[in-house]
Amino acid sequence: MTGERDLRALLSGMRPERNEGRYVFASVPGAVPEGLTPVVTVTEPEGRTLVVHQEEADRAGLAYDYVAAWITLRVHSALDAVGLTAAVATALAQAGLSCNVVAGFHHDHLFVPYDAADEALRRLRALADQA
Repeated sequence: MTGERDLRALLSGMRPERNEGRYVFASVPGAVPEGLTPVVTVTEPEGRTLVVHQEEADRAGLAYDYVAAWITLRVHSALDAVGLTAAVATALAQAGLSCNVVAGFHHDHLFVPYDAADEALRRLRALADQA
């Protein structure tokens, strides 16, 4: 199945959905520690970034300073689609909300401040309604 490339269709069909839980970003020097199930990993020269449930990070003694809610845009976006990330980030920035975006093969995933998740969802739904 080919992902959507049309920006209007992407925005109107994004159907943002909040995933349960609190998520944190942590960095480890090597492999993923045993007992952790990251929802995202990124390998950088400085270490491996893990996005994990806060409870898992706490059990593993990982340091973090950002607690996020995870929102999935349910539209199947093409990896070469243009404008979705910019539109979403702009809408959230106008509300003073940070947003860390991760593109999966099928969907885009947003990590926003946990305490602002409801506001982020309102802004995203309004953006979809305007499209």
